[in-house]
Amino acid sequence: MADQMHLMQMLIHSASTHTLLSWADPADKQLAGLRDFGYWQDMARTLERGCFDAVFFADSPATHAVYRGNTDASVQYGASWPNHDPMPLVAIMAAATEKLGFGVTLSTTGTTPYLATRRISTLDYLTRGRIGWNIVTGFSEAEREANGSTFAFSHDERYDYADEFMEICYRLWDTVPRDAVEMDPAKPRFADPERVKQVNFEGKYLRCKSVVPVLPGAHGRPVLMQAGSSGRGMKFAMQHADIIFGIQAHVAGMKKATAGLQQAARDAGVEHDPVVLYGLQPILGGTEEEAQRRADELIARIPLDAILARLSGVLGHDLSRFDPDDALVDMDTQASRGLMAATASSADGKAVTLREAASRWALSVAIPQIIGTPEQVADRIESIWREVGCAGFNLSPTTNPDSVHDFVDQVVPLLQARGVFRREYTGSTLREHMM
Repeated sequence: MADQMHLMQMLIHSASTHTLLSWADPADKQLAGLRDFGYWQDMARTLERGCFDAVFFADSPATHAVYRGNTDASVQYGASWPNHDPMPLVAIMAAATEKLGFGVTLSTTGTTPYLATRRISTLDYLTRGRIGWNIVTGFSEAEREANGSTFAFSHDERYDYADEFMEICYRLWDTVPRDAVEMDPAKPRFADPERVKQVNFEGKYLRCKSVVPVLPGAHGRPVLMQAGSSGRGMKFAMQHADIIFGIQAHVAGMKKATAGLQQAARDAGVEHDPVVLYGLQPILGGTEEEAQRRADELIARIPLDAILARLSGVLGHDLSRFDPDDALVDMDTQASRGLMAATASSADGKAVTLREAASRWALSVAIPQIIGTPEQVADRIESIWREVGCAGFNLSPTTNPDSVHDFVDQVVPLLQARGVFRREYTGSTLREHMM
């Protein structure tokens, strides 16, 4: 384990954070911030002041319609709707900072490897190497239908398709050696055409014939991120990811998942342990009782329908058909099997009821909460980091921007004073921050 932990801040370009109905809380400013460049740039500058590795944009590109077979609850409560594109925000926030990294989610559903490479690499070039791509394999049925996709893959076949998708991306990134770009006005020659290779790929699912449309970035390609936690997902992550995100509902799940990822790395012949970040949600107060009241207040306004609308979409099952007080068994799904497994059991391995699972998902999509004073939150974060042996954490806010400001101003200095988090950046790119 490294001497210092890594921290990312999870954001969503929507009315709500992971905390459902956060937009209805008097403290929240994100609904107004959706049309305000300054809102997002202020958060970016705050996170850079706090020396965070990166902002991480989670994304649900289409509105869940599994619950009761429609989008009504999602739209009524603003549960994963609206679905604004995070890509423009990355550019806006990067323009206000110099070192803060950015991870942006882009699905392999609804785009092509060429367009994905073009969008991500343009941002990486503009920011001089501060971009990471969170590769998701498009488990949402709503996303497939919204894009008119003719592919209806099983869980594992989604990863087979994504492997081929990434093969094209790698070939595009490799088409232009850095020293082939001469930019010599005296010749005149912008680049040496004999050294710029053309991709001519035809696979089982995809084709591409082109050269890469973007100049080489600071490190040749962006940092790659992935969150697969099923057996097939871990295999994909070992092959492609520089950073792995994990969502586990408790510390026991984090420890088990870390051990599984380390074993997967050994099985894949990877010589080093994977860089793994787990989701956490801090909820701060001046006293422990005040912090708990804040958490209770946030969850009290959330109807069960709003939670089940989001949870149904992620798990791929219409949960309106189940009794909320029955056990949520680990059902087979073609959606997210890793999240299904993490949701269906408690720390002691016992099954949880649907109502209990819903309470976990109301504020933080099954990410554990750390509720207390800044000192208590710092204690617990350090304790979990040491116990799990992970690289660090991806923090999910409740309301914004106060969650971000409070953590940076109240918790980061405590972690810095203990020597477990950086006081200043030693590099300028996301790869230098993380690797």
